[in-house]
Amino acid sequence: MLRWRYGQKRERVDENQLFLFAAELVQAGQPAPPAEPATPPTTASSKPQPKGHGRQALPQSLERRRVVYDLDEQQRHCPQCRGDLQHIGEEVSERLEYVPASFHVIEEACQKYACIKGCTVVTAQKPMAPIEKGLPGPGLLAQVAVSKYGDHIPLHRQEEIYQREGVELSRQTMCDWMRQSAELASPLYELMKEQVLSSKAVQTDDTPVPVLDPELPRTRTGRIWTYVGGAEHPYTVYDYTRTRSRDGPDAFLETFTGYLQADAYAGYDHLYEDPDRQVVEVACWAHARRKFYEAQTSDIMRSMVMLAYVRLLYDVEREAREQQLKGEQRRALRQAKSFPILEDIHAYLEREQPNVLPKSPEGQAIAYTLSNWKALVRYCEDGDLEIDNNGAERSLRGVVVGRKNWLFYGSDNGGRTGAILSSLIASAKRAHVDPFAYLRDIFERIAAHPKSRLHELLPDNWAAARISTAS
Repeated sequence: MLRWRYGQKRERVDENQLFLFAAELVQAGQPAPPAEPATPPTTASSKPQPKGHGRQALPQSLERRRVVYDLDEQQRHCPQCRGDLQHIGEEVSERLEYVPASFHVIEEACQKYACIKGCTVVTAQKPMAPIEKGLPGPGLLAQVAVSKYGDHIPLHRQEEIYQREGVELSRQTMCDWMRQSAELASPLYELMKEQVLSSKAVQTDDTPVPVLDPELPRTRTGRIWTYVGGAEHPYTVYDYTRTRSRDGPDAFLETFTGYLQADAYAGYDHLYEDPDRQVVEVACWAHARRKFYEAQTSDIMRSMVMLAYVRLLYDVEREAREQQLKGEQRRALRQAKSFPILEDIHAYLEREQPNVLPKSPEGQAIAYTLSNWKALVRYCEDGDLEIDNNGAERSLRGVVVGRKNWLFYGSDNGGRTGAILSSLIASAKRAHVDPFAYLRDIFERIAAHPKSRLHELLPDNWAAARISTAS
């Protein structure tokens, strides 16, 4: 309890501590975890150069305003001989300045023409607005959306920020704007969902969110689910459900066939067991490792042995990343190095399971790992699969941080609004796109954009089009 309240949240273990109990295992007649190969001594030339600690250069993309400081006429004479001084150069330094964001009003004047004979009157048509007859422009909508769902600034704080600029925008008004913005972008959200479900492998996870309910004196618990597409469809799509029942993921994954990587939530079991669904389970080694990490207080020796084994599995993944291996090459590396380690882990767990109490933390960790063993080793069958579900867990970090600020969704409709706008922002970040620039352009164009060309507005396609236009 003290570690949970005051300790660090990360589950890192000192690597020098991992093999402390190897000697005891050898004395007990049990095979010790395979030792890591000795690192060859590095020469002076192979040592990485330390990074400098000086001031970083300012981006060249920023606007630069040149201010010249010169000598007065009286100062352009030598103080000794009083001769004229000759200009020989300049010393240039840079200072970063900030100009606060500001509002401006766009007056849309639609010119009117009338027939001189009084036959008709014709008025020029203005482009479609994001919110018909609404006050906000696309930039303001994008600012409110990114501030709340990207930067986790609740609407009541934004209300105070805008008041300092002299603009009165109530949180109720901005909440309605977000609902209409989500409705406007819902076709793009559905396209992203379709693309994610066509991925070879999808990672998923969920987290609770408080939701206001007028029938209850307090909030109830809703659920946000994340679905992370593969490299061929790099989008992150969120879904909101009232409860954590299996109906939510069952409806979302109705058309999905392929590898589904998740935790051991029982709500997914019927997807794996139904032969018509063709959904293959892939488990997460981070979840398995966490159970042994938490069992250190009751059985530190066996826990440390398992943490050392898992460390070796992740060393193989690190080697694959450093060599930039993909697909078949990464599968071959796992078969050569990870699979023998997995066989040793399985033999060790089966040997130790009778020696621990079933209800103890260590016994439950061993039972969890063995009961999900086929799904845990499945990542070795395909190089496109990941060893863990950390990608989905990272995608939920923004929701977790956000709910500590905006505290709750106002309704189930508010949960869907948050899911849609969070999907657009998270996918834009994943494509290394500025979420504000992306949403501003989307809100400006999507109302009149042809449905047959909706794929052009997907974050990666949008970014590629911007690059090609700039070049």
